[in-house]
Amino acid sequence: MSVTIAQWILIAFFGLLFIYLTPKAKTLAQFFEGESQNGKKPNVFLLTSSLIISWIFAKSITNAANLGLSFGIVGGVSYAVYYLSFVVAGVVIYQLRVKGGYKSIHAFLEHRFGNLALVLFSLLISFRLFNEVWSNTMVIGSYFGVPSSMPYYLSILLFTGLTLWYTMKGGMRSSMLTDAIQMVFFGVLLFIILSIMIPSGNRTIAEYFTSGTWSMSTGLNLFFVALIQVFSYPFHDPVMTDRGFITDSKTTLRSYIYAALIGFCCLVLFSLVGVYAQFEGLSGQAPVEVAKLLGTLVMLVMNFIMITSAASTLDSAFSSFSKLAVVDLKLTKSISIRSGRIVMLVVAVSGTLPIFFAPEILSATTVSGTMVLGLAPVFLFWNCKTNKWSFILPVCFGIVTGLLVATGTFPVSWTFTSGKYDVLFAANVYGTVGSFILFFLSLFIKNVGDGES
Repeated sequence: MSVTIAQWILIAFFGLLFIYLTPKAKTLAQFFEGESQNGKKPNVFLLTSSLIISWIFAKSITNAANLGLSFGIVGGVSYAVYYLSFVVAGVVIYQLRVKGGYKSIHAFLEHRFGNLALVLFSLLISFRLFNEVWSNTMVIGSYFGVPSSMPYYLSILLFTGLTLWYTMKGGMRSSMLTDAIQMVFFGVLLFIILSIMIPSGNRTIAEYFTSGTWSMSTGLNLFFVALIQVFSYPFHDPVMTDRGFITDSKTTLRSYIYAALIGFCCLVLFSLVGVYAQFEGLSGQAPVEVAKLLGTLVMLVMNFIMITSAASTLDSAFSSFSKLAVVDLKLTKSISIRSGRIVMLVVAVSGTLPIFFAPEILSATTVSGTMVLGLAPVFLFWNCKTNKWSFILPVCFGIVTGLLVATGTFPVSWTFTSGKYDVLFAANVYGTVGSFILFFLSLFIKNVGDGES
């Protein structure tokens, strides 16, 4: 049996297995809140697993490996810093629930800043969710053919269709149960890859963890970008914030802290794939090239690990967007399971369209992260006496900064470091400082109408 045929069997088996295992949601609480069939809320294991694996995107582990290829372990650690987002989000959501009494992020924003802020925020997280669909399915396609080839497109459509099927069947409950299974798969598969790869390279473990140079031009630009963005990035991810309100507050906080620690370690370990590629003088997409070098078994394992991570993110995006549209924003005629399934279908179709325009995978994280820098003061100082301008001014400033980066019009003369990501780092510094200044200036604005609290 050829590798290609085995890959097609693997993707079909994976999807059909989860369709079979997923329980059909019968109540709104099961479909939108992840309750079990006997009414139990998600426990620490289920919530932690869901948080970790839904953030170990196919694109994230690919980016971690590619950064390991470019910068050694420095690149892997720099990207893994994003997992500190869980600590920030966990603490803030705990305070919003316990001290503020809020039931969701949207309830907090509407109460504190008014309807305009709610609409603007919803547009930002919608952009994020659409990114999650195409940026993860593109990774799957890369294992079946070159971009724009027929196998590339067919694998993406098959994978997206099967994932959509089982998510529509059970909603949030399906997403969380399969996340737990996928987390176990990921851990086992990562161990298999490392146990085959490291001995074959004739390098010591110490050489892997001391690779790279800790300087701004060789990876630390991105390290500090991630360190800045962890204070805003998590709040525009409805997958993360949804899960902050579905079980008791103490269980939630513990799960977020565990997710930060375990997720950080997982991403650093997977970046060793890129470090190995650097040692071997490989170029291109690190996971793909390493898999080709090490043979059929590693190729299939790598393929499986990408399917696992991509599916977990994709089903989470579908279930979160469904809850956002139907429950939080009430955009449908009724709050029903049927409405939720229709929203999932719309997201799957519209979120897949960008793959036909060859977007850049890494930009899905770094640019969208820059665009939401203005959320940091909004959530870190959630208990200040605010008004609608406290949201609009810093958030719009962040959006403008992100657009300058995305369009390549951010002034290069404003940078103060060298090397790759120097512009991105400078933009994040200016964007963050500007957002905080505007937030605190807005606190002095009077007579702002119904957005004042």
